[in-house]
Amino acid sequence: MAYLPMTARSPDEDHRAATPLELFFDLCFVVAIAQAGARLVHALAEGHPGTGVIGYFFVFFGVWWAWMNFTWFASAYDCDDVPYRIATLVQIAGVLVYAAGVSQAFDQNDWAVAVIGYLIMRVALTAQWLRAAAGESGEARTAALKYAAGLVVCQAGWVALLFAPDDAKRWLFLVVGAAELMVPVLAERGHQTPWHAHHIVERYGLFTIIVLGETIAASTVAVQSAIDEHEALGELLPIAAGGLLIVFAAWWIYFAVPMHERLTSNREAIPWGYGHLLIFASGAAIGAGIEVAVEHAVGKAHISQVAANAAVTVPAALFLLMVWLLHSRHFKRGPAQQLTLPLSALAVLVCTWAGTYAVLYAGLIAAATVAVGLTLSVRGTAASAHAA
Repeated sequence: MAYLPMTARSPDEDHRAATPLELFFDLCFVVAIAQAGARLVHALAEGHPGTGVIGYFFVFFGVWWAWMNFTWFASAYDCDDVPYRIATLVQIAGVLVYAAGVSQAFDQNDWAVAVIGYLIMRVALTAQWLRAAAGESGEARTAALKYAAGLVVCQAGWVALLFAPDDAKRWLFLVVGAAELMVPVLAERGHQTPWHAHHIVERYGLFTIIVLGETIAASTVAVQSAIDEHEALGELLPIAAGGLLIVFAAWWIYFAVPMHERLTSNREAIPWGYGHLLIFASGAAIGAGIEVAVEHAVGKAHISQVAANAAVTVPAALFLLMVWLLHSRHFKRGPAQQLTLPLSALAVLVCTWAGTYAVLYAGLIAAATVAVGLTLSVRGTAASAHAA
């Protein structure tokens, strides 16, 4: 339709699924994720893990928060008319501008291009919230106006950040970032926007697939380039096999529980949604770690074997731990089921000191985790059915 009134969608709507426009929006984030991962690879391979991880966290926060802003708004107010589509396409343009500024932000602490990208996104999203407010009344209207005002204030903070001294920028980034996180908390204090639980869980699942897919793509290119240049197939096969097992297991474990059944209010949804920053960031970092391991195997990374292994095992362990914390623990019964993922994360981390086969061992542990979890789940279901 050319134009529809923007009114709240029902949180109980049947068969709510991601739209083609949402899928297109997600795919455009691949560019930004790839840029962040590439800079992380360079920093780790050069032996600068501290600055690499910090820079990666900052630029990935911008990627994640831009996606978050759009996703939760769309779940409540997507009317899919021409103005809505145009506003979304403007946000996509902002994402691409942000992606173009990732390398400068990461390497030089220069956020000018990235902030311009955010400014483009925020103009469109603020207009969307004002449009939602125009179609609402009472507390719902107030909440929408709070969102619009919060976006304007925080964006002013990002612009002001450009004029701060270089040594203060990252500390001020934390302040403005914290203010961003407070906007939904304050805006929804008197009224919960009508996001759709099943739709939100699907959207997060799709973005998880995006970051895991980027991991597979990045590691495949790294292995191919290494083979072309060095013909080091024997050294690369264990890394490739282990990395693939880690990614397959990460996908299996993430989608093992019906998380939409638990998201009933903002009390559960906000910590769950915010916690996904570490799930998304660690999932994408696994691919960067595999690239580092490949570069070390062919002698291009001037770091120790332990450091190269840690580039894979640390994000993989963090992914497993965060999925357990946000997802799995709510659906597990008994100590055996509850301890499977935390112990697996610890075992993957221990693989850091396993020498040249560390990535392969970590992959085998991840695969074994899936097998153990599935076995315990089947036994638990059978026991419950027998007791009934």
